[in-house]
Amino acid sequence: MPKVLFVISAADRWTLNDGEIHPSGFWAEEVAVPHRIFSEAGWDITIATPGGKAPTLDRLSLGIAGGLPWKRREVQQYLDRIDSVLAHPVALDTVDPDAFDVVFYPGGHGPMEDLAYDATSGALLTERLASGKPLALLCHAPAAILAATPPDGKSPFAGYRMTGLSNREELLNRFAKKAPWLLEDKLKETGVEYSKALLPLRPHVVVDRNLYTGQNPQSSEKLAQRLLADVGASA
Repeated sequence: MPKVLFVISAADRWTLNDGEIHPSGFWAEEVAVPHRIFSEAGWDITIATPGGKAPTLDRLSLGIAGGLPWKRREVQQYLDRIDSVLAHPVALDTVDPDAFDVVFYPGGHGPMEDLAYDATSGALLTERLASGKPLALLCHAPAAILAATPPDGKSPFAGYRMTGLSNREELLNRFAKKAPWLLEDKLKETGVEYSKALLPLRPHVVVDRNLYTGQNPQSSEKLAQRLLADVGASA
């Protein structure tokens, strides 16, 4: 039975460049859809957060920004089913990533607040990338690779082909003009070979060696299914 580690942000906010606190957390679809797909496939799932703090749902992700009403209902119902699991994550610094077949980071604005600066996560990402075992980052979650860059060194992700939420998609949020930084810009600065779909809000998945990335919430299912196919084929 494959084992997957979900690393979810513990942040409940995103601090904008004028000091405004924007309520945030994880994006509903990005946790619910991959978790459901892996669970239905019989995978063993562990959820970890910095400090073992229960993650916060970004309420915007169950509003109009979360898609059509039927889709939001399905996502909400699934999150309700796993509520007790989400409420009791393990602390990220207590897990052994080598014990997992897949390490999966869902997004939301939360990672922009904590995982982008979390040394424990940064070390995990560095080791995981070097291990050759599958590592997946979705939407805003690639922000976490910023913590994997040594202060005076080159990012281990430099030269990898990746995607993540585009500037154009981010700027669809009215508050994004006050963002301290935009993910697409930071990924390019880190030295990754960034790509995106021709149209915003369309699924786009990039696989380079053992690194799997999805551009946006709409890529949740495609990314999870690709992992399912690849890990299942190698099992």
